Formats: sequence, structure tokens, C-alpha cells
Amino acid sequence: MTVTDEVLRANEAYARQFTLGQLPMPPARKLAVVACMDARLTVEQVLGLKTGDAHVIRNAGGIITEDALRSLVISHYLLGTQEFVIINHTDCGMLTFKDEELRAKLRQRWGTSVVAPLHFHAFSDVEDNVREQIQKVRSHPWIPREIPVRGFIYDVRTGRLAEVGLVGPGKAAAAG
Repeated sequence: MTVTDEVLRANEAYARQFTLGQLPMPPARKLAVVACMDARLTVEQVLGLKTGDAHVIRNAGGIITEDALRSLVISHYLLGTQEFVIINHTDCGMLTFKDEELRAKLRQRWGTSVVAPLHFHAFSDVEDNVREQIQKVRSHPWIPREIPVRGFIYDVRTGRLAEVGLVGPGKAAAAG
């Protein structure tokens, strides 16, 4: 039996007891979260959220990509979210490589270059990455300035969130 077969079996049990079919489309807490896809980060549990409370957008590294921005714009303008949170974490796999190294490895393995993905968005400092993602959201012309955008680092060993300020040690204040 494959893992997919196992999760389909689990879904059958879930569906038999399902009681959330009447939840409204807009998130109850008016919150949108962009977080890393890391399996150790269970966003709803970490933030004390229930099904229907927030939009959770996940990708490798918790990066504000074009698609994440698309989702945030839809989340705000069509579904009423009023706050955005970005969550990265300690011990992230995105710290373990550089984009060009991975591209070269894939070219060697497959003998070809590709158009997409153009960037893997690897980074070398989690705090700096969170700051950069906050700035990507805050600087987008379609994201209203009054929407709070806050960033955090989840510690995979302790379960705690630490807020990342826009100014770090020895760093200039970010525009915004």
C-alpha cells in the first residue's frame, strides 16, 4: 500500500465524521499566512487556528512569489483578509543550497535547461529572508498600506515563534 492509499483511507474516516461543510468562504479571523512548506510546521496548530479561520499559503521557504502575491491580493480584495503574517523557520532546507548549484545539478542530471522554475529562492539568513518577504508585500502597489504585515521565525526545536523586526543588528531601517 502506498502512502497515498493510506491517506485516502484516512480521508474516508474523516469524511464519515465531517461537520464543517457549512463554513463560509471568507476566513473568520480575516488573516492570511504565508509559510514554509516544511512538514514540521503545522501552521494552524502553531497559531491556535481552527479550520476556516485563515488562508494559509505555503511554499518552499515561505517566499513571497508571484503566486503568493496573487493569493494575498485575492485573499484581501475578494475574501476580506485584513492582516498578513509570514512564517519562516529554523533549520530550513532553503539554507542548504544556492540556486545556481541546484540548477547546475539538475542540468547535469537531466541534460537540459528549463524556463521554469527560474528561481528556487534559496537564502543564507532566515531573519534577512523574513525581512525581504515583508518588504515584497509592503511594497506591492495593490496591497493597501494599512494592512499589517508581520514576520516570524518558528523554532522547530521549541515550537516558539519569534517576531522579526524590520531592523536587524547592523542593518539600516527598511523602507516601507
